[in-house]
Amino acid sequence: MTRFFQTLRTAPCTALFGTAVILLVAVIAIFAPVIAPYGETAIVGEQYEPWSSQFLFGTDNLGRDMFSRLIYGTRNTVGLALLTTAIAFTVGSLLGIVAAVVGGMTDRLLSRIIDVIMAIPSLILALMLLTIVGASVASMVLVIALIYVAPVFRLARASAQSVVVMDYIQAARLRGEGLGWLVVKEVLPNIASTLVAEFGLRFCFVFLFIAALSFLGLGIQPPTADWGSMLKENATLISFGDITPLLPAAAIALLTVSINFVVDWMLHRSSGLKD
Repeated sequence: MTRFFQTLRTAPCTALFGTAVILLVAVIAIFAPVIAPYGETAIVGEQYEPWSSQFLFGTDNLGRDMFSRLIYGTRNTVGLALLTTAIAFTVGSLLGIVAAVVGGMTDRLLSRIIDVIMAIPSLILALMLLTIVGASVASMVLVIALIYVAPVFRLARASAQSVVVMDYIQAARLRGEGLGWLVVKEVLPNIASTLVAEFGLRFCFVFLFIAALSFLGLGIQPPTADWGSMLKENATLISFGDITPLLPAAAIALLTVSINFVVDWMLHRSSGLKD
């Protein structure tokens, strides 16, 4: 922890801003039931009540408190995006490294499967699969994770291929080390910085993808609070000059920009470049 704060001292203002926003979002997501003045699905007023001391951001189309739903939406949207990204990265990274280490038919077979997945536009593939398996939270997480396994695989494979030709990998093979040792102990530590930076960027894509699917009605289903579905449910207010529907959109944009600020700083540090 001390090293973390020492590193932050040398960070640019953009990275500090991004880190502060990410930490704030994490705190809100963890303590959502404590922070929110009302329940996630509680109807506490009339439809579309204006901003007031009782309802900080007014109420939505059913009379639910918008401020409380924004807070709960932080937990649902960001939490599911984090889970989906973690699944995609775990599977994609391991398959990519295994393909690079083993090579041969295994590499070619996995690469062709990934090529097929990447040949179909992501949104069209997601809509098709969710129509088949149904629009539930579990199916949405698995479908999006499947889609994003492909780019993670490509990155991990390309990074690992530059490592597997090194002398210490050959030495490990001669010692009789197995595939698991080569993947976890030899290759993964040497490409970890690249994967960590890519994790942040890929999280942004997954986060926006979930919000887009929710806006289209195939993501997180009502009455669960979600930033994408909240934008859709209250979009009619924009016609009357009310900016309330733009609040979840602003939250999406703020978190995305903040993560990119931090990722840019991490990439700069790992590159060894000087300011």
